[in-house]
Amino acid sequence: MATLHRAAGLPGPSKAEVVRLALKRMVRTLGTRRHQAAPLGKAEIAQIFEAAGMTLSECRDVSLLLVMRDMLARRSEVVALEVADLEFAADGTATVIIRRSKTDQAGAGAVCWLGQQTVRELSRWLDAAGIAGGPIFRPVSKAGVVDDTALASGEVSRILKRLAHQAGLEASTVSGHSARVGMAQDLVARGADLPAVMQAGRWKTPAMPARYAERLLARRGAVARFHEQGGD
Repeated sequence: MATLHRAAGLPGPSKAEVVRLALKRMVRTLGTRRHQAAPLGKAEIAQIFEAAGMTLSECRDVSLLLVMRDMLARRSEVVALEVADLEFAADGTATVIIRRSKTDQAGAGAVCWLGQQTVRELSRWLDAAGIAGGPIFRPVSKAGVVDDTALASGEVSRILKRLAHQAGLEASTVSGHSARVGMAQDLVARGADLPAVMQAGRWKTPAMPARYAERLLARRGAVARFHEQGGD
């Protein structure tokens, strides 16, 4: 709205005093804390992997989840991946390039690393689906026919919810951000600092990764260190 007003040479309505005061009242009433997507971390991945079936669509779903975790990918980033973006290594790992993202509108690109388990599941999906080029993740019909178009970004949340439900996890709070949240938390739990997590997830500021891992960070904070050092 503000952009359209600026383009028309008009003052933005969001700057009006009545709007500013209304927003302040809303913040005081509702607060600014947002609900966080349920994490799909290492423990949840193990449950999902245990419960996953062997159908073609389930093969795709598991590989999608693992790729999203290793990349800390957004929905739009993972569905935009193509086979040409992959480069496999002799040790069973791979790298993949994100050509454009929410925080990279200019298309400078970012390279992400994929672990061996992720590459195994991804290769299994590509081989089973007969995909040698074009979009990596695609719709699969009930008859097991693989489309030649990219999966819609809106389908990602439904896939993650379905995997969580199948594994006996609470699926209602799982979203397209859950793999990203889970990996951010796993990285912090293994000792990664916020700059490293920001780099891995392509965040421009530490606000979101800090929010995702706030309980873990609290356990490493000044008060925790005080008690660990005999403060009590």
